[in-house]
Amino acid sequence: MRIETCYFCSRPAYPSKGITFVRNDAKQFRFCRSKCHKNFKMKRNPRKLKWTKAFRKAAGKEMTVDSTLQFAARRNVPIRYNRDLVGRTLKAMERIAEIRAKRERVFYKKRMAGNRARQLADDRKLVSTHSHLLPRLRGSEKRRLALEQGLTEEEIAALPIVEDKKTKVFGKEKIRQKVRVDGGVEFEGVGDDTMDMDSDDE
Repeated sequence: MRIETCYFCSRPAYPSKGITFVRNDAKQFRFCRSKCHKNFKMKRNPRKLKWTKAFRKAAGKEMTVDSTLQFAARRNVPIRYNRDLVGRTLKAMERIAEIRAKRERVFYKKRMAGNRARQLADDRKLVSTHSHLLPRLRGSEKRRLALEQGLTEEEIAALPIVEDKKTKVFGKEKIRQKVRVDGGVEFEGVGDDTMDMDSDDE
């Protein structure tokens, strides 16, 4: 049983699965799913689509030069069946898969090295440039941050506490009135609890 590779995305195309397209010059194209077949008919370049193996290899996201990749090369060499040879081949396939998995993990770690530091630097830059959009801190939050930084009680007391008295809706409180069936009026304040008032009450 031979497991073909998809012509477009290089995923495995198992027997009786996927689509086989035969061109007029008798060249066969095997696709793992209809998505690859449709993109092939639209004449799209696999190296420009981020979900294909060709793009990932061209962008340096996967290994391209490694000795374990040579074993996956297709070889049309007829060999007479031998039980010992098949057993040794299966053991070698398992061992090669383990080695390839280890090397791919090492490759991924090297590729992602320093990514966390770059992300933190980008986040700090974003916070510094858009600090006016951040919510104001409460007094308790400022005290907690000051305690984490190791300030004394006098320095904590000297910190300015800004109390924001504005409501959540653009700095103004909106009051909506609803007239109930029994004649009463219901007031709703945004951000506050709902208040009920009857028309008879003063």
